[in-house]
Amino acid sequence: MARITIEDCLKQESSRFTLVHLAASRARQLLKGAPRFVESENKEVVTALREIAIGDVHVADKDS
Repeated sequence: MARITIEDCLKQESSRFTLVHLAASRARQLLKGAPRFVESENKEVVTALREIAIGDVHVADKDS
């Protein structure tokens, strides 16, 4: 995948505020050893953004 952009991520998550929290949360999970959903040699934050952009990571339903 080429360079990741915020616009790529905003297609999946419309709020920039939510996007930042989601990416930070996922990056922390990756740092703790969670399995990656995409193959990437990038740092955890970039990997988290890539996962969000392709739709593998999203905010859990509040009703669940």
